[in-house]
Amino acid sequence: MRITDLLKKDTIIMDLSAADKASVIDELVAKLDQAGRLNDRSAYKEAILVREAQSTTGVGEGIAIPHAKTAAVKTPAVAFGRAKNGIDYESLDGQPANLFFMIAAPDGANEAHLETLSSLSGFLMDPAFREVLLNARTESDIIQAFESREDAPAEEETAAPAQAGAPSVLAVTACPTGIAHTYMAADSLKAKAKEKGINFKVETNGSSGVKNALTADEIANATAIIVAADKQVEMERFKGKHVIQVPVAQGIRNPDGLLDRAVKQDAPVFQGSGGSAPSSSDSGSAGNAFYKHLMSGVSAMLPLVVGGGILIAISFFFGINAVNPDDPSFNPFAKALMDIGGGSAFALMIPILAGFIAMSIADRPGLAPGLVGGMLAASGGSGFLGGLIAGFLAGYAVVGLKKLFAGLPQALDGIKPVLLYPLFGIFITGMAMIYVVNGPVSALNQWLVDVLGGMGTSNLVLLGIILGGMMAVDMGGPVNKAAFTFGIAMIDAGNFAPHAAVMAGGMVPPLGIALATTFFKNRFTAQERDAGKTNYIMGASFITEGAIPFAAKDPARVIPAAIAGSAVAGALTMIFGVKLPAPHGGIFVFPVVQGNPLLYLLAVLIGAAVTAVLLAILKKPLKS
Repeated sequence: MRITDLLKKDTIIMDLSAADKASVIDELVAKLDQAGRLNDRSAYKEAILVREAQSTTGVGEGIAIPHAKTAAVKTPAVAFGRAKNGIDYESLDGQPANLFFMIAAPDGANEAHLETLSSLSGFLMDPAFREVLLNARTESDIIQAFESREDAPAEEETAAPAQAGAPSVLAVTACPTGIAHTYMAADSLKAKAKEKGINFKVETNGSSGVKNALTADEIANATAIIVAADKQVEMERFKGKHVIQVPVAQGIRNPDGLLDRAVKQDAPVFQGSGGSAPSSSDSGSAGNAFYKHLMSGVSAMLPLVVGGGILIAISFFFGINAVNPDDPSFNPFAKALMDIGGGSAFALMIPILAGFIAMSIADRPGLAPGLVGGMLAASGGSGFLGGLIAGFLAGYAVVGLKKLFAGLPQALDGIKPVLLYPLFGIFITGMAMIYVVNGPVSALNQWLVDVLGGMGTSNLVLLGIILGGMMAVDMGGPVNKAAFTFGIAMIDAGNFAPHAAVMAGGMVPPLGIALATTFFKNRFTAQERDAGKTNYIMGASFITEGAIPFAAKDPARVIPAAIAGSAVAGALTMIFGVKLPAPHGGIFVFPVVQGNPLLYLLAVLIGAAVTAVLLAILKKPLKS
């Protein structure tokens, strides 16, 4: 398959009308949609924005490659747009971008599609080819440029030396999507290594799998290894070698500096960890690392929360006491649902949270101690908060053990991950949880429940305002997750009121935007009005992220309006005395609320209306 099978005249814009990054994305998404390449334009745009939130796709050298792999794509495609005067796209080199390629890959894209899309980034690393695209007059000229490039003989990937006696450097590149940055980093490093006369080989971890894999002999003879990656790659094979670990963007932006460091062996010797390791040691603050580890645990736990929580909610449909064999309303099916959702999924929630936090910190050896620590937290009364502590405790305990055992004879390396780390890691974590953590944290949990239970109406309303508003601050980001995590902790502790405010606050932003695009149409473009319709479903399903595309385009107006509406909804749930035992599900779990479900619905609708009206006030009517 060729790039010209994906890039067609009907997906080319020779002169973009956009003036900023958001408008470029809108224009290219619209082009793909008009060409019939998308199933759901708004969902595809949201996937593009999610990818942009991870790191900019403005890769420098005047190029931007926004991309997404999602079920919203009907047919694999590439849209091309050009802006000769340049547009600020938050590029890695700080320079305006002139050439824009939007890659649309479906979830089920086959290997041929992915390899073709990936080769695009390699072509764009050639300055002469970029010049051809900048000077092209017509859509046909653009197509012809790619046809000529694809017809040229391809260089065979090889690890042959550039010159006798030169240093040998290996590299691995990988990005979360595995379509663009992976290959641009590889080509950037490869070109610079050739210029410097360095023996060089690069392995790519892309969407179609590992390509040009490094061999054991190559690794053994390497001067150093560069790992430019934003996702997990296999690291244990590099044990004993000088390894430079950086984000994939560094491979694109700073190949010269990375190769110089590799030649000088200006990097620590990798000690090994018994598995894969994230490549981020050269970047990120302690706060970012803490958040990354926490989100690893929360992300792993979330499917258990959602699936188990909804099954528990369904069991309540048969009666609040239908799971009790001694109650006249007993229903065997309801009990089965409760056993699956509460007895199994929820029982795993805290151990999985702790286990994956620990694994994020210490890699695979941290998993077992984290799981055991989480189980002890769940059974010992320290609950959700204890599970968080257990995860970090286990992770850093194993990190300490790795340093402690680093001096052991090499012959014992094989027993470290299967004996020493789990034995001592589980022991240290378990003893700390039983004798240090569980008692005080259990008392803290009980105190918090007592305080919340004894709050007067005014204090509860304030709590509802805070929790509801937090859900709309970053719509799925750390502030949103902090409120959600607190709500789950309170459910685990037996207090269901806070999470009612959390869910109401999370439903309001997409619902408020949906109402605004319906009733105040002159404030939104036709594309935004179409996207607003999907927010009815997202909001009703408690998917706050549905509001992200609108917030990204106009944060100064959308975010304050969303926060205000969510805060009102959170306050009203407290005023109405609503409690929610189900952690997820939106309107589908309203029938199981403790209190009046109609008042709960009213609280959400009022909050959404507040957001919609504020948007109408803050946003000016568009010029027709």
